Amino acid sequence: MARRKPLPRKQVRRVDPNLAFDYKDTATLRKYLSDGGRIRARHVTGLSPQQQRQLATAVRNAREMALLPFGSR
Repeated sequence: MARRKPLPRKQVRRVDPNLAFDYKDTATLRKYLSDGGRIRARHVTGLSPQQQRQLATAVRNAREMALLPFGSR
């Protein structure tokens, strides 16, 4: 049986490692939301897992404070 070649690693786009999200900064949060109001996936945003969790928490807080919409259908 022939051995398989290892797949090449994906190039990951990295955002500024010092990037922090604040629920009051809606302009920054809107960059990471789709037109329907959903948070974009990590492979689209290029965020680290920790930054993606911070983003999700900030978006949830902003939605609770009525700074961002919950969704648009």
